[in-house]
Order: sequence, then C-alpha cells, then structure tokens
Amino acid sequence: MRKRFSLVTAALAALTLSALATAAPLVEGEHYEVLDEAVPTQVEEGQIEVVEAFWYGCPHCYNLEEPLNAWVAELPDDVTFYRLPATMGGDWNTHAKAFYAAKELGIQQDLHDDFFHAIHEQGAQLTDDEDIAAFFSDYGVSEEEAREALNAFGVKAKVSQAHSRMRAMRLMGVPALMVDGRYLVTPSSAGSLDNMPQVAEALIEKVREERAD
Repeated sequence: MRKRFSLVTAALAALTLSALATAAPLVEGEHYEVLDEAVPTQVEEGQIEVVEAFWYGCPHCYNLEEPLNAWVAELPDDVTFYRLPATMGGDWNTHAKAFYAAKELGIQQDLHDDFFHAIHEQGAQLTDDEDIAAFFSDYGVSEEEAREALNAFGVKAKVSQAHSRMRAMRLMGVPALMVDGRYLVTPSSAGSLDNMPQVAEALIEKVREERAD
C-alpha cells in the first residue's frame, strides 16, 4: 500500500510540475519571496544551492519529506541540496545538535528519516541527550560515542553557524526552501507542501537563465 501511495504521490507531483511549467511565470511576492540581502551560498562555483530549513518536531516538515526526497533524488548535477536544522531554542536546538552529531558519526543519512518517523509515528520524545544517544545506538555507534558527539565542540559550532544562517535567511517558520541564497519558498507561497519542490524547480531554472545572460 505504501509503495502504491508513493507512486501516486510521484505521479501527482509530476502533473503539478507540468502544470507549473505551462502556467504563467511565477510571481515574486506570490509564489516566492526574494531576500532583501542575499545569503552567501556554500557551494562550488557553477553550482546552484538549494537549502531545506526544517525541524524534526515539525509535522509539516515530516509530511514534506516524501515529496522532497523524491525530488532531490532526481536533481541534476548542477544543483547541490543540503538540509539546515532550524534553531529557535529549546527542542529545536536539541534536534539541530542531534542532526550534526549524527553527521559527525557518519550515520545521519541512515538515521534522518527514522528520527522523523520515531517522533511523529511512534511518539518518541528525543529531546534529551540520553534518549538521543540510545536512539543513535541502533545505528552502529555506542551510547558513549553518541553522547560525546552530542557535546563535541565542533557540533556546537555547527549549531551556532546554522543559527546565524537561519537568521540571515530571516526565517519565521519551517519548512522552507531557499534557492541560490535569494529565493525563499514556503508552504504558503507554494500553495501546498507538495508544490514546494516544483516551485523550487522553477526557481532553479530562473537562476540558470540569470547566469546565462
């Protein structure tokens, strides 16, 4: 059933993308916002950066994962995608720390979807180091290694950097997609969660056209 649902979701996303491609051009202030001051990108020259700002505790972020992951899997070589854990204090910062600790331990890719699922489908709290360390231990690291990573200076520095970048993006909520450090897409501007990747796709093409001029 889940596989069939995924296929239906993918088909609907393709239809939406087709509709966007043939509809009138995207309108600034209606389908997306433009930052007054661009945020420096963190990709190699020639690449187009797409950033997803998210929080593990956000149900909308969780619901975006399936269409977003399907879209990211098909991104062309000139697009670099990465995730930015939002930092708005409390559990947000704890989850941002968990995200970067998992990266430090080399388990983030395997753990990411499961972390979301545990919170939103299994009712897991995952809001303190002990619970997070126990969760990490299912991915080939010891709880001691997990606790060390969660409290590592490098992880804390990355959380601080994420906070600075989030403030520069002037984000008031999540999920959000930022294209080329300038164009911001939200569920409200895109019209729905499922539309967010498609609006981002159109903005990627906009960036390509701008660079070609």
